[in-house]
Amino acid sequence: MDKYWAALEQTDPDIAGLITGEAKRQAQTIRLIASENYVSEAVLAATGSLLTNKYSEGYSGKRYYEGQQFIDPIEDLAVQRAKDLFGVEHANVQPYSGSPGNLAVYLAFLEPGDTVMGMALPSGGHLTHGWSVSATGRWFRAVQYGVRRDNHLIDYDEMRDLAIKEKPKLIWAGGTAIPRQIDFSIFAEVAREVGAVFAADIAHIAGLVAGGAHPSPVPHADVVTTTTHKTLRGPRGAMAMCRTEHAKALNFAVFPGLQGGPHNHTTAAIAVALKEASQPDFKDYAHQIVANAKALAAALTERGFDLVSGGTDNHLILIDLTNKGVFGKPAAKALDRAGIELNYNTVPFDPRKPFDPSGIRLGTPSVTTRGMKEPEMEQIAEWMDRVISNPEDDDLTKKVSAEIHELCRSFPAPGTITG
Repeated sequence: MDKYWAALEQTDPDIAGLITGEAKRQAQTIRLIASENYVSEAVLAATGSLLTNKYSEGYSGKRYYEGQQFIDPIEDLAVQRAKDLFGVEHANVQPYSGSPGNLAVYLAFLEPGDTVMGMALPSGGHLTHGWSVSATGRWFRAVQYGVRRDNHLIDYDEMRDLAIKEKPKLIWAGGTAIPRQIDFSIFAEVAREVGAVFAADIAHIAGLVAGGAHPSPVPHADVVTTTTHKTLRGPRGAMAMCRTEHAKALNFAVFPGLQGGPHNHTTAAIAVALKEASQPDFKDYAHQIVANAKALAAALTERGFDLVSGGTDNHLILIDLTNKGVFGKPAAKALDRAGIELNYNTVPFDPRKPFDPSGIRLGTPSVTTRGMKEPEMEQIAEWMDRVISNPEDDDLTKKVSAEIHELCRSFPAPGTITG
């Protein structure tokens, strides 16, 4: 047994027991939350390393603390690997998570009260793109574009008309529930037309971009932000990348503008994940994510599910359950009891409230990491159909759970406990 784990069990058996329970749960369930994944054991090792002991305010070669002989090379590796993988001129690997990374963009380019434009949250956007309950919607004047009613695709015409009318200083592309490819070139063209900074938030699709399974925004965007988990399969962290001309402003916004010392254990784990993402098999993984999502979408459509936009181009599927006579929240909870984990989610033009919406959101990164492919997607769709059609049937739920448990034994997940 690992000596660190033995120490945790001895010092705090309550926490050790809960972690063990979570490890078993992750091993025994089908995890379809679009923003989740399994990191490798190497990433886990770096995340849990003694680098958490070290304070390192500043940047490599310009720290406010001594003893950086090993920290600087770690951050240098992470930065260079990010630059190489995504083809960017500058990368900052210090943001604690996606939201602070996005806030750094505001601090680097805007003044309080400036106009920002992003996709509306109910259409699939992100809180930090100017939504009203976020600081970005309170400290800045935010306007939102959406999707078309007829096909639920991004309404690029509306986006352009709104930008010309409102003259935003910052335009965001990206979001949390967009099942189709984003045409970054259109956003760049509009941003140039109105004199705005164009920021692409690729938190959900970064792994697909790195693996060549989704077009990259790098040739078009002034700034690219991303989390380092989700499809990229790294630790819970973030990166902000940009052209050289914006590097100083972006770095200053991250530190000292928003943060103190970086989390060095996370930086090391990001470096490991970026090295893994540069290997040939990562491309296979990224393309299989999309293949799995398309297969799962097709199987669900065959069973009468109403998919927003009619399908998917990436890792994510958004389903409106109205025609099934059940709402998103009870469906998600019934599926969770059966061993299928996803989240209830609003759908475009949803008449229901966000905490009790009409839809569910799911994705294929985690099951792809486990090695599942198209045949397993067909089986998952069949289980989902059975449970959603009978959400109150406890006997059915238990039966499906046992079947899922058996399937999961054949596809071990890294870092978890089987059985």
